[in-house]
Order: sequence, then C-alpha cells, then structure tokens
Amino acid sequence: MKISNKIKLSIILVSVMLVAFIISILYNARSISPIAWTPPLIPKLEGVMAENELLSKTQRINLNGWFYPEDVAIDNQGNLYCGVHISKTDFTDGRVLKIAPSGKVSVFSNSESWVTGLHFDSNQHLIACDLERGLISIDLNGKIKTLASEDENGNKFLIPNDVDIAKDGMIYFTNTSSKMTFSNKNVWKLLMEAKPDGGLYSYNPKTKQVKTLIDGTYFGNGVAVSQNDDFVLMVDLAKYRIIRYWLKGDKKGTKDIFIDNLPGFPNGVSRRLDGSFWLGFSTKRDKSLDEIHPKPLLKKIIYGLPSFLQPKAVPYGMIMHLSSKGEIIKTYYDTTGEFVTEATSVEEHDGYLYFGGDVSGYISKYKLEE
Repeated sequence: MKISNKIKLSIILVSVMLVAFIISILYNARSISPIAWTPPLIPKLEGVMAENELLSKTQRINLNGWFYPEDVAIDNQGNLYCGVHISKTDFTDGRVLKIAPSGKVSVFSNSESWVTGLHFDSNQHLIACDLERGLISIDLNGKIKTLASEDENGNKFLIPNDVDIAKDGMIYFTNTSSKMTFSNKNVWKLLMEAKPDGGLYSYNPKTKQVKTLIDGTYFGNGVAVSQNDDFVLMVDLAKYRIIRYWLKGDKKGTKDIFIDNLPGFPNGVSRRLDGSFWLGFSTKRDKSLDEIHPKPLLKKIIYGLPSFLQPKAVPYGMIMHLSSKGEIIKTYYDTTGEFVTEATSVEEHDGYLYFGGDVSGYISKYKLEE
C-alpha cells in the first residue's frame, strides 16, 4: 500500500513538472514572431572551400581574464585594441584594452560597456560601436564622446555592431537592431525571427549627420569600405551573405549581393591593402537550423525551450580571402575549433592576421605564408 502511494505521488510530481515545462515553453514561445524563410542548400566544401587545417598554427594573445574581444583595431605603433567585458555572462560592464607588441595588456578606456566594432580615424581616434552609447569616438587619452545614438528618424542604435572609415573621413557602421537590446536571448530571437531590423548607416564627422543607407538588415554585422571608396560591404549574417552598397558611379545609392550562400555564419569583414577582403565566420552552417527556418511554428517551439536544450554554435575556425569582386580566393580552417574557436573579425598587420571572438577570452594571431 505504501509503495503504491509512493508510485502515485511520483506520477503526480512528474505530471506537474511536465505540465509546468509545457507551459514554460508556450509562454516563452509567445515572445517571438518568426517568419518562414527557406535558406539555399549548404554549399559543398570543395575546391577553394575544401577543408584544411591551416589555422592550426594560430597562437593566442592572452587578455588577462577579460572576455570576448569582438573586434580588433591596430594603431600606427602596432598596438592592438579590443573591447571586452568582465565575465562570460555580464555584458553590462566593459573596457577597451590596449595590448602592446610586448604582450603587455592595459586598460585604454573605461567604457563601462561592451565595445564591439572599432577602427582608427586619421587623427588616431578610435571610432567604435558601444552597446550603451551607440557610435562613439575615443581620443588618445581614452576619453569617450558619443557621436550618434539614433538615426535621422529617431530609431535607436540598440546593437551597434561594426564600423569602417572611408578615405574622405566618412564613417560607415551597422546597427543590428533598433527594437531590442543585446543579450544572448535576443541574439537568438533575431536569428530565429528572420525579419529585417537595424540597418547600414553613414556618419559625416563634419556635419555630424547620420544617413540611413540600408533600412533593415538580417543581423547586419561586419562593414568594410572598398579600396577606392566606391562601395561599402555589409555582412548579412542571418542570410549567409554580404551586401554591397554603391557609393559612386552609375549604381550609386543602390545595393546588390556581393557574395551569397556562404558555408557559415559570416561576421567580420576587412579590406586588405590590395583591395581584396578578409571575411571571418562565427561558425559553420547548421543543417538542422536551416531545416526549421521554413517552419515558423517549429521555430516558436524551439525558441521556447530552456537554453540548455536549444542548438549551440559549434567551435569551428574559418576565414575566407575574397577578391574585390566577391570571388573566393582561399579558405582557411581549424575544423576542430581547438586553435581558432571562431573569427568574428579579421585584421591584417605586418604579415599576421588577428582574429576577434565573442565567445573567447583571447585574440588569435596567425602568420600569413604567401
């Protein structure tokens, strides 16, 4: 009799827990409104995209306990700079670090927030994207000045992402969202909803005016201006592609696709001296994620699951060398993710590539052999 009562009690407890679990899923699923999108088939990794282990020779630059250097900038003295935050889960407090060629790490600016994309202007001021302030400028003494926190229509820069500067001083930058602030949950929501948000913008430092170039991106990320300032590239991470916005010529003011159907989640893009580009990836494509994109109801259910049951990015190092016309010249890999977990940005300096990472506590350094 006692055993029977224990069994009944166990069944009741399991039933209550199951009902609570289902209610939790349904409650969380209410907060997302995904649309159907059918991604192109994942391209085969063959030819110039064939896997290799070239990035296994990559070294790591320690950041003394700071986390997630999304982007890397290099001044005219060869010092590295990156934005970091204080822990793996706390994005509310951050610093901009300076790493000397000797490896010494120091705090360049107390941003008190996570600074993502950054690039030096002609005055050696660091122009950057700040998750709290928007587009900012940091002077030689580490003092921060906000340049723009919203676009010309009053849309807030809630997740300013990356920035580049043209020869004429014009600043180009992305904002991933004007609807939600940065958090791991919101990043996942942006990817699952597959809706246009944020945009690509220019900021004129002379007139202090912001202009929207592309209204609505699909997780707009990396930015790079072409060698002759005739176009600017913007990474559409959630669509596995790069968009080209024309700044000069007959196509001025229009956009087209620079490269499409990439084999991973493209993140940071930068220009080489010869006019070609480096492209870094967060990770490779996930077949199961692509298969649920056409099914909004299934996306709602998966989004409602506890975080430990949701898909996770696989550590996978991958960068591409692209021509000025969007052709793949060469691909570099660390398929194990042991040496390069990800490459959210790629910066070249003095024969080396430096990779950022938003899930790592270090900067990766790779010696080019060309």
